Amino acid sequence: MTAVPHPPDYLPRALADTFARALSALPVVVITGARQTGKSTLSLAMAPGPERLYLTLDDLDILDQARRAPQDLVARAPLLTLDEVQRSPDLLLEIKRAVDRERRAGRFILTGSANLLMMRQVSESLAGRASYLSLWPMTRREQLGLGQTGIWSQLLRTPRKDWPHLLAQSQAPRDDWRKLALRGGYPTPAHEMVNAEQRHFWFDGYLRTYLERDLQDLSAVEHLADFRRLMRAACLRLGNLLNQADLARDLSLPPSTAQRYLNLLETSYQLVRLPAYSVNRTKRLTKAPKIYWSDTGLAIYLTGEVEPRGAHLENLVLCDLLAWRSCQIPAPDIFYWRTSKGAEVDFVIENGDQLLPIEVKSGSRLSHRDARHLKVFLEEYSDLAGGGLILYDGEETFWLAEGVLAAPWWRVL
Repeated sequence: MTAVPHPPDYLPRALADTFARALSALPVVVITGARQTGKSTLSLAMAPGPERLYLTLDDLDILDQARRAPQDLVARAPLLTLDEVQRSPDLLLEIKRAVDRERRAGRFILTGSANLLMMRQVSESLAGRASYLSLWPMTRREQLGLGQTGIWSQLLRTPRKDWPHLLAQSQAPRDDWRKLALRGGYPTPAHEMVNAEQRHFWFDGYLRTYLERDLQDLSAVEHLADFRRLMRAACLRLGNLLNQADLARDLSLPPSTAQRYLNLLETSYQLVRLPAYSVNRTKRLTKAPKIYWSDTGLAIYLTGEVEPRGAHLENLVLCDLLAWRSCQIPAPDIFYWRTSKGAEVDFVIENGDQLLPIEVKSGSRLSHRDARHLKVFLEEYSDLAGGGLILYDGEETFWLAEGVLAAPWWRVL
């Protein structure tokens, strides 16, 4: 049951530094994310050694002990890593008691394939005792072995006039975003598998495990066929506003069922709801979110599409932004922006009192018209946003309009 060394081809993760700092600060570090994003591998890599015991609740004997005798399980080692803790939510109460008896930094590492703070079964949040981190599928730079996300932090701290120079220093080579979208970011299909057929088998097995076992740990779903149809419908609507009533009607589902299914998808790190930006924070809660998926490879598999669409490039950018946000302390916010007159910006980073608007275009050529919505945004928030970016599938970095820099997507991601 002890930790084993990580494999020699282990790729470093951008979250590692934040993980290490959290481990030295608090008694409990909780890493959550979709199954197969690499949570266990990261945990073993960051806290190796015989003094730390690794146990997984995927082991039925361990799961039984967690449910019947949690105090004995927690007492098995002074340093303990517990994998897939969402399978026994009541275990968190015993961990709280152990921490209160003896507070020691890094005592527990917990991983889970669901957002524990969104699970109704979880009554203990470990407030003041735990740091919660999210591990998203691998970014492009992680897949390249760089252990990084896109250069969002550098862009935020670099004056606008110096952005072209910053982008020219990019370490990441040119890439085909369509191939990147098809393989997604789960480590096995993205890094270990070499062709579409292998990835097809992997995604099929992943989906079956998710539907038939993982999902049942969160909530009973009586009609898996309906749930899968909703997953497919959501993946066909990537980048669109979420209208639950329309979605339920299209699938002939009761609105309450559609809402419950969407919540389950979000809790298990499949669906991503992107909120709207507004200076009035109350309005952010009332405006409809846009929907995306946590992994483009799985999203494309679910829809059966042969070729990725422009929405998948948008989704790739968002996935990178989410991975970057997870590494930041404090974490910035990510939104989309839309006006009643139809102006829209795909993503807005809000970092303190600083805004960075981002548009994504899948084509290799741009016109001045492509900058019009960013210009509206920059005029509206001139005191907060120093400039805007258009990411596109070209080669050249150039100023498309006043304050709007056109940049190849692969120089940023």
